[in-house]
This record gives sequence, C-alpha cells and structure tokens, in this order.
Amino acid sequence: MPTPSMEDYIEIIYNLLEKKGFARVSDIAEKLSVHPSSVTKMVQKLDKDDYLDYEKYRGFILTSKGKKIGERLVYRHELLEVFLEIIGVEKENIYNDVEGIEHHLSWNSIDRIGDLVRYFKSDEDRVKELRKVQDETENNQD
Repeated sequence: MPTPSMEDYIEIIYNLLEKKGFARVSDIAEKLSVHPSSVTKMVQKLDKDDYLDYEKYRGFILTSKGKKIGERLVYRHELLEVFLEIIGVEKENIYNDVEGIEHHLSWNSIDRIGDLVRYFKSDEDRVKELRKVQDETENNQD
C-alpha cells in the first residue's frame, strides 16, 4: 500500500494524465508546493514500487497498478467532497477538509460514506430533513 505522501503524488499524476495527457515534474511540484527535486525522488520511488514507469529525461506513465490506485484515490476524494457538501459543510472549507481527512479513513469507512451519499441522493427529502435538524441546532445555540 502506498503511503499518504505517495497517494498524493499518484492522485495528482493521475489527474494530470487524465486532463492533459502528460504530467511534468514542474506541474506536480506546483500542485503540491514542493521542489522539483522532491518530485523526482518520489517519481523514482513510485517507479521502484511499480506504480509508474519512469525513464530519465523522457517522462513517465502510470502502470496498471498505479492507474487502478489513482482511480480509487480520485473516487475517494470526489466522494468525500460530495459527502461534506451534503452534510452542509461550507463550500470554502470542503477542499481543505477533504485533504485533511482523506488519508486517515479506511476503505471500509469510505464505502460506508458512499452508502450514506447514495442514501441521501436517492431521496432529496432526506437532505431537507438534515437541514431542518441543522437549523434547529443553530437556533438552539443562539
């Protein structure tokens, strides 16, 4: 299993490859706010662990193992964003909150959150009921 740091790199590489068709060290460094030399070291580690194929000065691509994990990491990230939106987290907090929690949840927890998201999305009245509870809670705190 990749470490949380490796997951961050795989997720960004996966997203860049999906959007642009390529991922450059400079793009990854910018997204993660790290030095390009740090990206190169991690790319070499990901290559060694068979998450990507790297050729010096030529670039890299995700292996089937890396792509599978990348897809799952993007799914996890997007699911958590939807979940936080459903439960009423303010939009400006969602991205940072997801970044803060995504590596600390088991895949079993992610699957159960997926169940909750499906539950709420299958009947809009459920979200309305949740909002009522939240409004009551806020009114009681005033």
